[in-house]
Amino acid sequence: MNDSIAPGARVFHTTRWSLVLAAQQGGDDSKMRRAMSALCRDYWYPLYAFVRRRGHAPHDAQDLTQAFFASLLETRATAADPARGKFRSYLLGALKNFLANDWHRAQTLKRGGGQKMVEWDALDAEARYAIEPAEQSDAETLFDKRWAMELLARAMEKLRSEFAARKDVETFEALKGTLSGAETSREALARKLGMTEGALKVAIHRLRQQYREVLRAEIAETVDSPSDVEDEMRHLVAVLRAA
Repeated sequence: MNDSIAPGARVFHTTRWSLVLAAQQGGDDSKMRRAMSALCRDYWYPLYAFVRRRGHAPHDAQDLTQAFFASLLETRATAADPARGKFRSYLLGALKNFLANDWHRAQTLKRGGGQKMVEWDALDAEARYAIEPAEQSDAETLFDKRWAMELLARAMEKLRSEFAARKDVETFEALKGTLSGAETSREALARKLGMTEGALKVAIHRLRQQYREVLRAEIAETVDSPSDVEDEMRHLVAVLRAA
């Protein structure tokens, strides 16, 4: 990962913000719930890790994270405003406010107490947290690290899906190590794929371009303006370098 990520040709969509704004406006409640549940899947673990690093026990952290997302559904995220900045920052700020002001209310939401919870299985969250590095990074730093890794994982999976649609998963699996520096020798890769080393170099270059475009598309869904994409890309690079 480097800071030379260039603009791609993908269309800009403010998907996450659009979902939140649609939720505020009402309409199909089941559709809104499904959309918000998708957001939970993307952000559950980074937020859970933040709560754990703030000192909450595993069960309390799971309950609080679940209750936080339930509160977004209940209020239809009425405080959300794309003009205020990035979706990542909005969610973290909203969670901080929730933890500061709504602990007692959260207790009544434990495991569905009086509130229909978001349908999301977070039972593996503590297992993931258990293998976090032992150094005592602050909660916000840990959140940023997990946000970055979740973002990279989604981008990698989408890239794999693009290769699968072309029935070329074997090439993707062989080359994906070149995106993280975990590649085998170029000579061995070329031999495995039946390519010349020159053709392999071109294939790797194209794969990296596709990866950057997918990353940009993922980030573009979390900001209000295309101009903010570059700021988030730079933040992503800085987080990964510090990890």
